[in-house]
Amino acid sequence: MNAEAVNPATPGPATSGHVAPTGSRRKARPRLDLRRLGRAALLGTTARDRLPDAIGHVVDAHRAHHPDADLEPLRRAYVLAESSHRGQMRKSGEPYITHPLAVTLILAELGAETTTLTASLLHDTVEDTDVTLDQVREQFGEEVRYLVDGVTKLEKVDYGAAAEPETFRKMLVATGNDVRVMSIKLADRLHNMRTLGVMRPEKQERIARVTRDVLIPLAERLGVQALKTELEDLVFAILHPEEYAHTRDLIVRNAARADDPLAEVADDVRKVLREADITADVLIRPRHFVSVHRVSRKRGPLRGADFGRLLVLVNEDADCYGVLGELHTCLTPVVSEFKDFIAVPKFNLYQSLHTAVTGADGQVVEVLIRTHQMHKVAEAGVVALGNPYAAPEEQSASDGERVDPTRPGWLSRLLDWQRAAPDPDTFWSTLREDLAQDREITVFRPDGGTLGLPEGATCVDAAYAQYGEDAHACIGARVNGRLATLSTVLKDGDTVQLLMGQDAASEPSREWLEHAHTPAARIAIQRWLTAHPAPDGAAAAHPDASSRARSDDPAPPPSADVPVAGPGRPAAAQVLTDRPGAPVRLAGCCTPVPPDEVTGFAVRGGAVTVHRAQCAAVARMKGVGRAEVGVRWGEGAECRVTLVAESFVRPHLLADLTEAMALEGAEIVSATVEPPDRQQVRHTYTVQLPDAARLPALMRAMRDVAGVFDVSRAQPQTSGA
Repeated sequence: MNAEAVNPATPGPATSGHVAPTGSRRKARPRLDLRRLGRAALLGTTARDRLPDAIGHVVDAHRAHHPDADLEPLRRAYVLAESSHRGQMRKSGEPYITHPLAVTLILAELGAETTTLTASLLHDTVEDTDVTLDQVREQFGEEVRYLVDGVTKLEKVDYGAAAEPETFRKMLVATGNDVRVMSIKLADRLHNMRTLGVMRPEKQERIARVTRDVLIPLAERLGVQALKTELEDLVFAILHPEEYAHTRDLIVRNAARADDPLAEVADDVRKVLREADITADVLIRPRHFVSVHRVSRKRGPLRGADFGRLLVLVNEDADCYGVLGELHTCLTPVVSEFKDFIAVPKFNLYQSLHTAVTGADGQVVEVLIRTHQMHKVAEAGVVALGNPYAAPEEQSASDGERVDPTRPGWLSRLLDWQRAAPDPDTFWSTLREDLAQDREITVFRPDGGTLGLPEGATCVDAAYAQYGEDAHACIGARVNGRLATLSTVLKDGDTVQLLMGQDAASEPSREWLEHAHTPAARIAIQRWLTAHPAPDGAAAAHPDASSRARSDDPAPPPSADVPVAGPGRPAAAQVLTDRPGAPVRLAGCCTPVPPDEVTGFAVRGGAVTVHRAQCAAVARMKGVGRAEVGVRWGEGAECRVTLVAESFVRPHLLADLTEAMALEGAEIVSATVEPPDRQQVRHTYTVQLPDAARLPALMRAMRDVAGVFDVSRAQPQTSGA
């Protein structure tokens, strides 16, 4: 409940994070005296035809972003909130109305539209007063009621380790349906963190950990950097007071320096752009506390240029690249520091050019280049989008740029995850893993499109990011033009071509879970495995046998057996044994098919496993005294066989090869593609044929594929192998 948040009686760790982290030479905007505003709200008189003085600062901030906004809903919302909360006090002694006022001011400064600000003023009324959701709907409409209801539900969620997964899932679904719900929640948490100082230390730490583990990552994914960075500093001050004090000391000592290398380079940049006739604002952007701490740990002793970055703001996208060209021509660039997030935006809508130049004294100065609209989105994220669900004609534009009305890709994916997750626990655990991944890479598709993936993602993740559940049919990949296994870890900037099989009924391999790092991949694979359980625990013992998977993983070990029949698969070639009624399995190590000479051995559970007579496993089992069981082929003709194709490397080879196999009626059960060696590559396929007599035709069709120079049956291992 927000009434527990209090203002500090004396400056403490929770508030010291708000000292300007630069000793900056720019005049900072003074923080409002909300205690005074709160008293004015209670004691002052306000005519009904004008806005109360207490929200004058909110109005000023709102008008700066939305000069034509209708302020009447704000006036009515403030009157209802003030009268409803009248008599309620925060633990600091302030009137409670100061809290919704502060939260609304935070959002107004970020550029939130009127509906969000109206809901923000009312966000605690339903939980803490007698106001009902029906009253909110009657006075302000369904949209405001929905937002207030969403924030009210968030107040009841335990975000900690003991959070009930289904509650958390519902909370995030509400957020996904309207991101403004989480925007209000993040501003609410920021004000509470600002005013945490007089709480018991253990309670400060608990709230700080929850903020660190859940809300800060959510702010990052929603692109609300202004809230995220301040929350990070507040959490840093509470959880790491000694390191915070050291960082603060570094910042204060740097601010006292007579010289400022950032200012000197900023002057050089202004001169360069002025001579190039490029209109731009060049600002010094100080690093916040956590950023300074990270840089100090990475680089060791800090120099003056390490305490901030230069921010260059221009009017149009083309000007960004013009600035970049001038800087790299007239100053000394650090080429390894260049990143283009305009051509390839981050998952949270962030766009900017990143580069670095070397000053006269050898110090490296980082430079951010973006348009004014990009800067607005970089700071405020989804808040800057206004109402992202409004009709196109209702969308506003700034500086000649269209505001992107779509929700961030991460949030769209989140809605897909929660629908696909087989249970709340899977969704919760997967989401927590995703929130812990704070670095993203971008990989390119052959068609020029891009995929945003977390650092450490593999080809499996790329497949599900691009194709969704159709990725079950993936049989391999090319990374930067070379064949690669699906377990290959991708790097930023890689080009990935995913190779898809032709069978619509393809199945993922259980081993793919070990290589999947994204929720989309893990949930899709887990969902399939849950819906198709392996019979009699076979999945654990024989993963390849439990799913007819197109897997890039190694072939089954010599002892792995493939069931002759199972749920959802047609009966394989009929095998008759000397033990009528005993289950029969075809050995995965040699994949016998008619008319191979075969023999059998009894295994656990009374089943009989069938091997080719030349299989190395036969010699081993005879060597340990295992008794043979007589087996012979029956009337059935269906079979499963493993084929090895050897070919030269060429584009689209796998696609052509698998298409040729499909045309012969072969169903690919699993596939292994080894890394190429001297422009040659070896493929191993286990296939299901409806008629063993079609095997020669299948092998001929494979040999006829351009680039394939040999196709053979997988040879049984010899006893000496």
